[in-house]
Amino acid sequence: MALIQTNKDLISKGIKEFNGLLNQQVFSDPAVSEEAMVTVVNDWVNFYINYYKKQMSGEQEEQDKALQEFRQELDTLSASFLDKYRNFLKSS
Repeated sequence: MALIQTNKDLISKGIKEFNGLLNQQVFSDPAVSEEAMVTVVNDWVNFYINYYKKQMSGEQEEQDKALQEFRQELDTLSASFLDKYRNFLKSS
């Protein structure tokens, strides 16, 4: 089942905003622990999912599919961000 255009547009908007949030982060000393940063990033992902969930359209199955795709995209961005953070911690 293909995503409806409205949901595709929401996912695209959400990914752009989330990526902007991640790119704004400045790593500095004293750094928070890796575990704390993982918690923060997971909270951000959940915030974005919950925010955009209310705006999804279509049948429940379509909404669920769109949210699943959105979560996968946010998880991918999060993993990349957390890798950069781990490298920062190792270099500090």
